[in-house]
Amino acid sequence: MIITVAAFKGGVGKSTTALHLATYLQNKADTLLVDGDLNRSALDWSNRGCLPFKVADEAQAVSLAKLYEHIVIDTPAKPDADELKTLAKGCDLLVIPTTPDAIALAATLQMVESLQKLKTNYRILLTLIPPLPNKAGEEARTTLLSAGLPIFQSGIRRLAVFQRAALEGVPVNAVKDPYAQIAWRCYAEAGKEILK
Repeated sequence: MIITVAAFKGGVGKSTTALHLATYLQNKADTLLVDGDLNRSALDWSNRGCLPFKVADEAQAVSLAKLYEHIVIDTPAKPDADELKTLAKGCDLLVIPTTPDAIALAATLQMVESLQKLKTNYRILLTLIPPLPNKAGEEARTTLLSAGLPIFQSGIRRLAVFQRAALEGVPVNAVKDPYAQIAWRCYAEAGKEILK
C-alpha cells in the first residue's frame, strides 16, 4: 500500500502524521517512509534517534521501494497542480492532515477542490486538536462532514509528547511519558481505519 501525506498548509502535522502512520504500518509489514519534504523533517527525526522502519529521500527510495510492503510518502507543503496530480495518481490513499483552525481548513478545502477533478481516494485527518472545553476540533469535524468530505473518525490530539518524540528521534509510543500511549492511540486508530 502506498500512502501519501500532503497538505496545502505547513504546520499541520504532516511529517508527524507520515512518521506515525509508518510506525503503525511497520507493525503489520515492512514499511518505508519516503521523506519528500524540503525540510527533511522525517530524516532529521530519524537521525536524532531510532525509528522502527527505514527512512529514505526520494532518490534512495527508487531502488528501495520494491523491498517494502508499505510505503508512506511525506511531501512538501503546498504542492502545485502538477505535483498534486502526480501525488494523487501515485498512491492508494492520500491523507490530508489539517488543524481545526479557519486558515488550515480553508487551505484543506482548496486542496480538496483541486482533487475533485482527479478522482483520488483521499481522507482528511484532523490534527493538533485542542483539549476540551475548546470545541474547535468538534466544530471542524462538523464543518467537514456537512460538506460531505471523507474524514477519519479518529483525530490527533494536541499533546506536548509529540515534541518530545521528535527531540528524542523516536515514535511517540517509545517516549517515557504518561501521555505517550494516549498520543499513540490517536495514530493507531487512524492506522486501523486505513487498513479496514
